[in-house]
Amino acid sequence: MGQHIAIPTTRTQCIGAYLAEPAGAPKGGLVVIQEIFGVNAHMRRVADRFAECGYTAIAPCFFDHLETGVELDYDEAGFARGRALAGELGLERALEDVASAAQAIASAGKIGTVGYCWGGTVALLAALRLGLPSVSYYGARNLPFLHEPPRAPLMFHFGELDKHIPPEMVARHRELLPQMPVFTYPADHGFNRDVGAQYHKASAELAQQRTLEFFAQHLAGA
Repeated sequence: MGQHIAIPTTRTQCIGAYLAEPAGAPKGGLVVIQEIFGVNAHMRRVADRFAECGYTAIAPCFFDHLETGVELDYDEAGFARGRALAGELGLERALEDVASAAQAIASAGKIGTVGYCWGGTVALLAALRLGLPSVSYYGARNLPFLHEPPRAPLMFHFGELDKHIPPEMVARHRELLPQMPVFTYPADHGFNRDVGAQYHKASAELAQQRTLEFFAQHLAGA
């Protein structure tokens, strides 16, 4: 369904992106923000599914700043390499790329973001600092930023079995952002990822339904 394109960034360097477009007029646009594994086959499927639901979806290849075409496996080597790349890139540069990607699909209408794991924290920052309605899936790096006033609506999804994000961390989201919905599921970290043992189909489907309702309200219905 999708295609690979190049988008300009604020660092005078173009990066790649996966673009998936709906069959008809878009309801809005979504910047799909990767996990630490790059824009791999799973993330392309995520973008495709949002396009099937009527949104223009773009998944920027953030790691292109450091290494072109990163697609990592879900093994120890992939986790280690992904964490190193995410740490080297930094959240600030990723947020700049989100703004560039949003501009690239501005013709789709109102733009939001949805991010997963590392991308879940980038999505949080997109609402706090860029004013983009955003859905954050299991962002383990969220806590330092929860004191910032949000400039756009947010929704959070967490797994109740996630050892990276214990219940007290989830509770801080509810305490510091009481106006934003926070949902938990009987699942582990990465429950939306439809490959590997962490995938939890029922939780992924319910979270996707809630995510689509959020974007119907804040993008398509705006």
